[in-house]
Amino acid sequence: MYEAVSNGVRITVEPRYLDEESRPQDRRYFFAYTVEIANLTPEPMQLLRRYWRITDGLGRVEEVRGDGVVGEQPEIGPGDSFSYTSGCPLGTPDGTMQGHYEILRADGSLFLAEIPAFSLDSPHLRRSVH
Repeated sequence: MYEAVSNGVRITVEPRYLDEESRPQDRRYFFAYTVEIANLTPEPMQLLRRYWRITDGLGRVEEVRGDGVVGEQPEIGPGDSFSYTSGCPLGTPDGTMQGHYEILRADGSLFLAEIPAFSLDSPHLRRSVH
Protein backbone atom coordinates (compact mmCIF):
# COMPACT_ATOMS: atom_id res chain seq x y z
CA MET A 1 0.00 0.00 0.00
CA TYR A 2 1.26 3.47 -0.93
CA GLU A 3 0.20 6.68 0.83
CA ALA A 4 0.59 10.45 0.46
CA VAL A 5 -0.95 13.29 2.48
CA SER A 6 -1.11 16.78 0.98
CA ASN A 7 -3.37 19.78 1.52
CA GLY A 8 -5.53 17.89 4.00
CA VAL A 9 -6.14 14.93 1.69
CA ARG A 10 -4.80 11.41 2.30
CA ILE A 11 -4.52 9.26 -0.80
CA THR A 12 -3.73 5.56 -0.54
CA VAL A 13 -3.17 3.26 -3.50
CA GLU A 14 -3.08 -0.52 -3.63
CA PRO A 15 -1.95 -1.90 -7.02
CA ARG A 16 -2.22 -5.51 -8.16
CA TYR A 17 -1.45 -7.55 -11.25
CA LEU A 18 -4.42 -9.10 -13.06
CA ASP A 19 -3.29 -12.36 -14.58
CA GLU A 20 -6.70 -13.05 -16.14
CA GLU A 21 -6.59 -9.76 -18.11
CA SER A 22 -2.95 -10.09 -19.18
CA ARG A 23 -1.36 -11.78 -22.18
CA PRO A 24 2.40 -11.84 -21.60
CA GLN A 25 2.94 -13.62 -24.94
CA ASP A 26 1.46 -10.50 -26.60
CA ARG A 27 3.35 -8.09 -24.30
CA ARG A 28 0.14 -7.05 -22.52
CA TYR A 29 0.36 -6.80 -18.75
CA PHE A 30 -2.74 -5.50 -16.98
CA PHE A 31 -2.73 -3.93 -13.54
CA ALA A 32 -5.59 -2.78 -11.34
CA TYR A 33 -5.26 -0.22 -8.59
CA THR A 34 -7.63 0.76 -5.82
CA VAL A 35 -7.46 4.36 -4.64
CA GLU A 36 -8.93 5.82 -1.45
CA ILE A 37 -9.19 9.60 -1.17
CA ALA A 38 -9.81 10.78 2.39
CA ASN A 39 -10.80 14.32 3.32
CA LEU A 40 -8.95 15.16 6.55
CA THR A 41 -10.23 18.75 6.63
CA PRO A 42 -13.36 20.23 8.29
CA GLU A 43 -14.68 21.42 4.90
CA PRO A 44 -16.32 19.55 2.01
CA MET A 45 -14.42 19.20 -1.25
CA GLN A 46 -14.97 17.90 -4.77
CA LEU A 47 -12.55 16.03 -7.02
CA LEU A 48 -12.69 17.72 -10.43
CA ARG A 49 -9.82 16.33 -12.52
CA ARG A 50 -7.08 13.73 -12.57
CA TYR A 51 -3.54 13.63 -13.94
CA TRP A 52 -1.50 10.42 -14.26
CA ARG A 53 2.09 9.91 -15.38
CA ILE A 54 2.54 6.27 -16.34
CA THR A 55 6.06 4.98 -17.01
CA ASP A 56 6.65 1.50 -18.36
CA GLY A 57 9.70 -0.69 -17.69
CA LEU A 58 11.50 0.77 -20.73
CA GLY A 59 11.06 4.34 -19.51
CA ARG A 60 8.31 5.24 -21.98
CA VAL A 61 5.95 7.82 -20.46
CA GLU A 62 2.23 8.27 -21.06
CA GLU A 63 0.34 11.17 -19.51
CA VAL A 64 -3.39 10.91 -18.87
CA ARG A 65 -5.60 13.86 -17.98
CA GLY A 66 -9.34 13.94 -17.60
CA ASP A 67 -12.38 14.98 -15.64
CA GLY A 68 -13.08 13.10 -12.43
CA VAL A 69 -12.41 9.43 -11.81
CA VAL A 70 -14.36 6.42 -13.11
CA GLY A 71 -16.96 8.75 -14.61
CA GLU A 72 -17.57 10.67 -11.38
CA GLN A 73 -16.56 13.97 -9.82
CA PRO A 74 -17.17 12.90 -6.24
CA GLU A 75 -17.95 15.28 -3.42
CA ILE A 76 -16.15 14.23 -0.25
CA GLY A 77 -17.42 15.54 3.06
CA PRO A 78 -15.30 16.34 6.11
CA GLY A 79 -13.86 13.12 7.53
CA ASP A 80 -15.29 11.08 4.64
CA SER A 81 -13.53 9.17 1.90
CA PHE A 82 -14.16 7.99 -1.64
CA SER A 83 -12.73 4.77 -3.10
CA TYR A 84 -12.57 3.44 -6.63
CA THR A 85 -10.76 0.82 -8.67
CA SER A 86 -9.39 1.34 -12.15
CA GLY A 87 -6.84 -0.33 -14.39
CA CYS A 88 -3.80 0.22 -16.55
CA PRO A 89 -2.38 -1.93 -19.37
CA LEU A 90 1.38 -1.89 -19.93
CA GLY A 91 3.55 -3.29 -22.69
CA THR A 92 6.20 -4.30 -20.15
CA PRO A 93 5.91 -6.49 -17.03
CA ASP A 94 6.69 -3.55 -14.74
CA GLY A 95 6.26 0.19 -14.47
CA THR A 96 5.26 3.05 -12.21
CA MET A 97 2.36 5.46 -11.86
CA GLN A 98 2.04 8.78 -10.06
CA GLY A 99 0.02 11.94 -10.40
CA HIS A 100 -2.42 14.29 -8.73
CA TYR A 101 -6.08 15.19 -8.41
CA GLU A 102 -7.35 18.75 -8.85
CA ILE A 103 -9.75 19.43 -6.01
CA LEU A 104 -12.25 22.23 -5.44
CA ARG A 105 -12.66 23.57 -1.90
CA ALA A 106 -15.99 24.87 -0.60
CA ASP A 107 -14.64 28.45 -0.83
CA GLY A 108 -14.11 28.02 -4.59
CA SER A 109 -10.34 27.68 -4.48
CA LEU A 110 -8.52 24.84 -6.23
CA PHE A 111 -5.59 22.75 -5.04
CA LEU A 112 -3.65 19.66 -6.06
CA ALA A 113 -3.66 16.49 -3.97
CA GLU A 114 -0.63 14.30 -4.65
CA ILE A 115 -1.11 10.68 -5.69
CA PRO A 116 1.88 8.74 -4.35
CA ALA A 117 4.20 7.10 -6.85
CA PHE A 118 3.58 3.36 -6.89
CA SER A 119 5.11 0.44 -8.73
CA LEU A 120 3.41 -2.02 -11.02
CA ASP A 121 5.17 -5.38 -10.90
CA SER A 122 4.01 -8.59 -12.54
CA PRO A 123 5.24 -12.10 -11.75
CA HIS A 124 6.65 -12.13 -15.30
CA LEU A 125 9.36 -9.63 -14.39
CA ARG A 126 12.78 -11.18 -14.84
CA ARG A 127 15.09 -10.13 -12.07
CA SER A 128 18.82 -10.27 -12.65
CA VAL A 129 20.97 -11.90 -10.01
CA HIS A 130 24.35 -10.32 -9.31
